[in-house]
Amino acid sequence: MKRDRLLTILDEVNKSGTIKTADLIKRLNVSDMTVRRDLDELARSGKIIRLHGGAQSVKSNILYEASHIEKRELHIEEKREIAQIAATEIQEGETIFIGPGTTLEFLASYIQVDYLRVVTNSLPVFEKFKTECPQIEIVLTGGMFRERSGAFVGELTNGTIEKLKFNRAFVGVNGIRNESVMTADTEEGQTQKKALNNAQIKYILTDYHKLNTDDFYQFYSLYDIDYLITNRQLTNETLSHYQQFTKVKLTGNKKK
Repeated sequence: MKRDRLLTILDEVNKSGTIKTADLIKRLNVSDMTVRRDLDELARSGKIIRLHGGAQSVKSNILYEASHIEKRELHIEEKREIAQIAATEIQEGETIFIGPGTTLEFLASYIQVDYLRVVTNSLPVFEKFKTECPQIEIVLTGGMFRERSGAFVGELTNGTIEKLKFNRAFVGVNGIRNESVMTADTEEGQTQKKALNNAQIKYILTDYHKLNTDDFYQFYSLYDIDYLITNRQLTNETLSHYQQFTKVKLTGNKKK
């Protein structure tokens, strides 16, 4: 049955170019965990490209970027765990940058300080902080609004961020492979790069599914990041590999 599932998944991916995990669950009538394991196995063998919430054919030359709404439904518990760890890093009275991304939005739920200045180019992050942390000073940059991710980008955004300095910058990614830190959009990548460059301490927040995953645009090197915060579920081999490039903080009880 497993062989039949893998062949069916491969056929569906190659026919469609990209496919969502939810569609495969309905097509195969199996659990989410089973489909994800099958997709991971096919990706490791090089037969498909693993995407957030699905997969892409290796024959396709277009990388699919999930929308903000699609990403918001993926790996919610893993994202919450990461945000909870990241929030403990923030100190009273700091000025921090928070980039776009569904993991970053959860930070507002775990802030433990009374005074903080938050700068963001993400409308969903801004709205979350405005609702959950009314005591915190929140600054939303201007710029060209990119609806797919809810982020402001472009010359106006970058011009604002270039003039600001941050104690810490928290940035999400669409993929990390070796030292390459990647996202789907060049303009978003440029904005995140400028924010990281202007921060004393630089953080990448990503659930473990995005490790060893490619995306369109490399905007930073993991060598230049102070901390990678991810989930305890990653393998010891993967943990050791990424500890070569930066310090890794894990959720749960697994040690750094």
